[in-house]
Amino acid sequence: MSSAPAGPITVNVLTGFLGAGKTTLLNRLLREPDLSDVAVIINEFGSVGIDHLLVETIDDETVLLQSGCICCTIRGDLKQAILSLFEKRQEGRIAPFKRLVIETTGLADPAPIVATLTADLMLKYHFSMGNIIAVVDAPNGRHNLATYSESARQVAVADRIVVTKSDIAETGAMDDLLALLNEMNPAARIEIGSLDQMPSALLVTEDIHDLGARSGEVRRWIAADRYHDHAHPPVDDVNAHGSVRSVSITADRPFSWPRFSTWLSMLVNRHGNRLLRVKGILDIEGYPTPVVIHGVQHIIHKPIHLDAWPEGVSGSVLVLITDGDLGDLKRSFSAFVEAERVLTD
Repeated sequence: MSSAPAGPITVNVLTGFLGAGKTTLLNRLLREPDLSDVAVIINEFGSVGIDHLLVETIDDETVLLQSGCICCTIRGDLKQAILSLFEKRQEGRIAPFKRLVIETTGLADPAPIVATLTADLMLKYHFSMGNIIAVVDAPNGRHNLATYSESARQVAVADRIVVTKSDIAETGAMDDLLALLNEMNPAARIEIGSLDQMPSALLVTEDIHDLGARSGEVRRWIAADRYHDHAHPPVDDVNAHGSVRSVSITADRPFSWPRFSTWLSMLVNRHGNRLLRVKGILDIEGYPTPVVIHGVQHIIHKPIHLDAWPEGVSGSVLVLITDGDLGDLKRSFSAFVEAERVLTD
């Protein structure tokens, strides 16, 4: 048995609406040779159909797969499931895994999972948040996003969006879906293609949130031609709480960090779970290089100071993905942060 890796274990979240194809993607990932040291937490074995991969039953909740992956079920609290798996690893009852993949149900909002992993002190010590993968199927994606708030939230918090079943989508449906996905989450990377051929490296990464090492990730966040304000009205008033929109704020001059942090804190405290995602690169007074911030709902990660401005980037860009209308965010930003001039797309 190999020694346990140093440092925290990366956690990736795999989500997607019912029938989108995340089961197919998960099964394929479990066969990847370079992912043989992965642990997977799912809701129940039967829903994923991994019987043909099972080698050994370790206990009532855990099995060892042919690929070397360790798979267990959630039969209660997520935190306890993760800690139980980690305890087995520490005791040598299972091989030391280097990554944990959490597969959500099709009707799950992944944000509480992210909050659990990033806010709990015990989990934060042993685990670090990797990327969130959302699977969307081309034939039904647009309808699901407009009708079901869970589907919209899955897309809103994702770092990677995988579009499936493009070969059976109606003419024009694919373009419409891609336009909607770009509007709802302009910071996410979208992958299209066969799940059997899509490289795992595009989806399951260790350092997507280590933005000091991934300036290209920051540049993609703030590609100017992709950032506009968009609101996505639901099909009917019943689902009004699931109306996801993205708002971008740009400022061409440095501003005060205390003023900005006060504004952001008030926004988080007031709107909580309705502030789905925050990503931004900021020009802060007194600092020659930019500060990067990102967060999910009420969890805002520690700001990152980049060594240099990414090529072609100047001035601050802040992207807010919200569930519903949170008011005039640009106006409140201008009032609290008091940038000399706030520009809008």
